[in-house]
Amino acid sequence: MNNGCICCTVRGDLIKILGNLKDRRDQGSLKFDRVIIETTGMADPGPVAQTFFTDEDVGGYYLLDSILTVVDAKHAPKQLDEFTEAQQQVGFADRILLSKSDLVSENDIKTLSDRLRRMNPRAQMKKVNFGNTPIEEILDIRGFNLNAILELDPEFLADTHHDHHDEVESFVFRSDKPFNGDKLEQFLSGMIQVYGPDLLRYKGVLWMKGKPQRVVFQGVHMMMGGDIGKPWGKDKKQSVMVFIGKKLPKDLFLAGLEECLA
Repeated sequence: MNNGCICCTVRGDLIKILGNLKDRRDQGSLKFDRVIIETTGMADPGPVAQTFFTDEDVGGYYLLDSILTVVDAKHAPKQLDEFTEAQQQVGFADRILLSKSDLVSENDIKTLSDRLRRMNPRAQMKKVNFGNTPIEEILDIRGFNLNAILELDPEFLADTHHDHHDEVESFVFRSDKPFNGDKLEQFLSGMIQVYGPDLLRYKGVLWMKGKPQRVVFQGVHMMMGGDIGKPWGKDKKQSVMVFIGKKLPKDLFLAGLEECLA
């Protein structure tokens, strides 16, 4: 694609190219099962992901599966300190592949892994050698599927004391009480209007008063969607929500969500 800002020039190119690929596939002149988009090393993945929600033709034909981020274990600590884009790539990720881990000590790997998990506790992370990884671990992840399981690591979510003050951080809301649906919708809509540009990814499985099924939701920036999940059955009813973003007012979010409980 042409050089330029991903928010304008390149996003327009992306829409055109995806449309052209669709037409050629429909006409039978080109066969493919998937399209993999590789951004530059300093790109913000957000506008690319938003393309699949904001453009009707693209969103109606293509399914946005997931965002993968490769982290250079040797240079990542410095890059994360200096570049917001590097933090954003970690925050958006559904999978984090840790490369060049053979060039640093095990202690350095642990320190970096802990930092990455604090920034994004919902992304699965694994070490890779020269990028080699089973194809099934990076395709068909369904990271944007509303009914995908919300996977969180409680050990790292509970750890709020750390040395790095990254712009991109995460926090989790949990409750064993049901939500009032109207209050929650009003609160989240207001918060997204104000803090949407700084909300990278957010996702949750909710217990709503009067509903026998789970309600699942997720969002990217200012676009949020929800759906009805499977019935609670004999499972313990609870709500779990994870928010990943830049300098978000955690206390304001948590206090507001508490006010939305039935």
